[in-house]
Amino acid sequence: MSQPIVAYTKGAYHAEASVVQTAEGRFQGSVQLTHAGQPAGTHQHLVPVASDTPEEALDEAKALAHRLLADLQ
Repeated sequence: MSQPIVAYTKGAYHAEASVVQTAEGRFQGSVQLTHAGQPAGTHQHLVPVASDTPEEALDEAKALAHRLLADLQ
């Protein structure tokens, strides 16, 4: 099953929110934060809690991506 990726850009920063399945069969949001000129995926951030559905995990990852980009002001 392919998980959707949602991308956001703020200035020179690019964040990609996605979902990974845990070994226990749950879902965890993940955000790859990259600055222009750096290799892709240089900073990975995981949502601290796992979710029961991929949709919930993606919502959590999108919220984390927004928080990370907001902190860059």
